Amino acid sequence: MPFLSDALSRVKPSPTVAVSTKARELKAAGVDVIGLGAGEPDFDTPQNIKDAAIAAIQRGETKYTAPDGMPELKTAICAKFKRENNLDYTPEQIIVSSGGKQVLFNVLLASLNPDDEVIIPAPYWVSYPDMVRLCGGTPVIVEATLEAGFKITPEQLDAAITERTKWFIFNSPSNPTGAGYTRAELKALTDVLLRHPHVYVMSDDMYEHIAYEPFEFCTPAEVEPALYARTLTVNGVSKAYAMTGWRIGYAGGPEALIKAMVKVQGQSTTNPSTISQWAALEALNGPQDYITESCAAFERRRDLVVAALNDIDGITCPTPDGAFYVYPSIKELIGKVSPSGKPIENDEVFASELLEQQGVAVVFGAAFGLSPNFRVSYATSDDILRDACARIKTFCESLTDA
Repeated sequence: MPFLSDALSRVKPSPTVAVSTKARELKAAGVDVIGLGAGEPDFDTPQNIKDAAIAAIQRGETKYTAPDGMPELKTAICAKFKRENNLDYTPEQIIVSSGGKQVLFNVLLASLNPDDEVIIPAPYWVSYPDMVRLCGGTPVIVEATLEAGFKITPEQLDAAITERTKWFIFNSPSNPTGAGYTRAELKALTDVLLRHPHVYVMSDDMYEHIAYEPFEFCTPAEVEPALYARTLTVNGVSKAYAMTGWRIGYAGGPEALIKAMVKVQGQSTTNPSTISQWAALEALNGPQDYITESCAAFERRRDLVVAALNDIDGITCPTPDGAFYVYPSIKELIGKVSPSGKPIENDEVFASELLEQQGVAVVFGAAFGLSPNFRVSYATSDDILRDACARIKTFCESLTDA
């Protein structure tokens, strides 16, 4: 009798974590490596947020809270949704979890039955399909090409929906492409969903505050209020406030669904870190200057990387609307040969050879469901990005015809 669960055979380790781990290992071994795989801001958590956490510790705020989060934070999240997204939630419609990933896992575990389908546009965040599989569902991948701006069409969404569809996962601005849906584009998708009342919407808004003009962020339940009762709006403090390690995500949605998610969380991790919750409270209620300043820095870095990569023969790099990633195509480089003698058969080989030859760690496109591409996180300094792009150019120029 096998010792491990059959469910584990349906999933694979996170490629983004694997790339970051490999880069750290090489650095520890003395190799000159530039890691562009991590999806986290390089800025420090703002001081007012750190001070709030320290003050909470000094006050003795170190005990359990309610499994779904402390009342003060849930009230602040309700205020945030109203202030920034024009969405009205009560505290009973809010869950606070140990990161956005736990929010997503909670809802999938609470709602999926065998053979339930979940529509996921590709390129997608690497964890979406595996979380669906681990929870017993079936991912239905809808491909959004570079030519389509990495965005699916209403016709594609409509064609993917079946009687077994339970969820549509929506992420804008997107990880890994940074593509953002305009209000008109999102309204076209919500119009499709209105015709299919059995489909619920999971909107992953984690990159809401990292958006560049003229793009304006919007979220499904805001664009189409008729979907409010079957939409879970997911967000967190990780990306917006440089709080990845604090592990606080949250969501607003139908009360019955939130209760089911709380039941799952209550029997798994229970409440998120109390200290982190007090820090998140300050993040949401305190000064918001950091968001403006960091977004300006990310936009400058985006422009630097896009220009540098588009200057390389064989690479096509569209300009993202938000987040801190680019997702360039290497279609013209497939079939060439690395200085090691290894043919560049796909984007995974490209990424491996780039790391071996030039010490630049990126994530290959197949991990996100669309090839041949690779993802660069530009959440690092301008100087490091210039060095990395120069190394990528050197590597691409070293490739020869087969």
